Amino acid sequence: MRVGCLISGGKDGLYASYLASKKNKLVCIISLRAKEGSYMFHVPNVELVEKQSEVMNLPLITMETEGKKEEELEYLKEAIKIAVKKYKIEGLVSGALASNYQKTRIDKICKELGIESISPMWQKDPKEYMHELLLDKFKVVIVGVYADGLDKSWLGRIIDSKCIKDLEKMREKYKIHLGFEGGEMESFVMDCPLFKKKINILDSEKIMDSKCSGYLKIKKIELVEKN
Repeated sequence: MRVGCLISGGKDGLYASYLASKKNKLVCIISLRAKEGSYMFHVPNVELVEKQSEVMNLPLITMETEGKKEEELEYLKEAIKIAVKKYKIEGLVSGALASNYQKTRIDKICKELGIESISPMWQKDPKEYMHELLLDKFKVVIVGVYADGLDKSWLGRIIDSKCIKDLEKMREKYKIHLGFEGGEMESFVMDCPLFKKKINILDSEKIMDSKCSGYLKIKKIELVEKN
């Protein structure tokens, strides 16, 4: 099946796309850029999806939204329509993990457009998912923190075994979702099996709105050949 991938730069959309690629043909990337906050889409460094699409050798369809609840779904629908017409997609891959709000709305749009909604990670155990990211050689950096207990020190941290253990402690203390499905954190994928080249961060800045809310602004990157 020819599928489009709903990606905003973070781990969920890209890992879902990786899983979907085992049985389907990835033909394009769809990305929504919210100018400020969003109920549906990842915001920090979303402009770098352009570089991710480049290292995946896939065309990118992107639209800007104001991030207004429900209204932004019309922009998503229009972007998917373009993908159906231009790239003949038969399905849309999304990284929905536990958010009924996200999944039901994507399912509805796909049904209206006559394509399949593909969510390979839906209801997956978050601890299992985080460890699978490592096993499948995903290099992911934390670029946003938005919950009690998560401070500036988490920004720029690579998700590895130690990081997952620390997140488990945070889950016990602050009840955060280990896969960040509650919006506690945002991430950026620097490398994965879908990439032809790796993305290295050369310059970045930690910007905090409060003690437990802030993001890593990626200022400069480079694309590096894989060995």
